[in-house]
Amino acid sequence: MFQKGKIFMAHTATYTFDYRAVLRVLASPFVAIGNFMVAMGEASSRAKAVEYLNSLSDEDLAKKGLTREDIVRRVFADTGFL
Repeated sequence: MFQKGKIFMAHTATYTFDYRAVLRVLASPFVAIGNFMVAMGEASSRAKAVEYLNSLSDEDLAKKGLTREDIVRRVFADTGFL
């Protein structure tokens, strides 16, 4: 098995387990639920803002530099959907 003058090297394989990946997978449903709750809260506050602006008279809207057509666009401007 051993030959004179030849060097044999041992090969080893190491395996490290990445616990962070497992934790990410386990946490992902909770992260999704949290993101959903935040989205619902933001949608609720935006809906209240739209209701408030719709309750204003045309004169009050004009003082704010808005028309009725601009209300939704203004309230949802930072979301990137409009």
